[in-house]
Amino acid sequence: MAMIEVQNLTKRYRDRSAIEGLTFSVNEGEILGFLGPNGAGKSTTMKILTGFLPPSMGTAKVAGFDVFEQPLEVKRRIGYLPETPPLYPEMTVRGYLKFVAELKKVPGRGLKAELDRVAGLTGLSDIMDRVIQNLSKGYKQRVGIAQALLGSPPVLILDEPTEGLDPSQRADVRSLIKGLAGKHTLILSTHILPEVTMTCEKVLIIHQGKMVAYDEIQKLVSVHGQAANVSLEEIFIKLTAA
Repeated sequence: MAMIEVQNLTKRYRDRSAIEGLTFSVNEGEILGFLGPNGAGKSTTMKILTGFLPPSMGTAKVAGFDVFEQPLEVKRRIGYLPETPPLYPEMTVRGYLKFVAELKKVPGRGLKAELDRVAGLTGLSDIMDRVIQNLSKGYKQRVGIAQALLGSPPVLILDEPTEGLDPSQRADVRSLIKGLAGKHTLILSTHILPEVTMTCEKVLIIHQGKMVAYDEIQKLVSVHGQAANVSLEEIFIKLTAA
């Protein structure tokens, strides 16, 4: 079953198209790697899917609900990590996550257990009472991931989830994301292409707002690779070289 369905999605700003005619779907439990150079339209697409931005044309559905006609139903089913995590630096980690959980209407009697669950998943259990502005960038990123996981939404949209993490933290987050497959449907946007190879089965590559590839990684390698050991990075450079 397709959990995310996008048809002919277009966003124009006067005479410039941020995205043009995107059509793709993500099946339930699948992790889709969403790739493109800076300015290709990735963040625009994710903002439309999460209801933050209206499209100029096209449709998008999440769990069968139209993003534009039933936005509240869609938002109940999505956990979103923007490229810059939406944190309140003066709050403690616990206070912030409790605040987000209440916004998401996590039941009061299950609130503490839910905070403990996402803290454990993201490695925050030992710093829950620290003030966010005193945390490293890596830990702030973990708090951003934790808020997206609150309420266990069926769909997660993660924009650069390992940005600012050291190699060890990056490996931990990558392992966390892989562990979410099957339980959640994910769109993962990242500049770190080996991460996509290790985490995703299928990738969508956009360039200048248009889709240039959408397939399983192995099929992309067989279609675009001249050698058996061609990397996703080489395919990406080839497809976005114009």
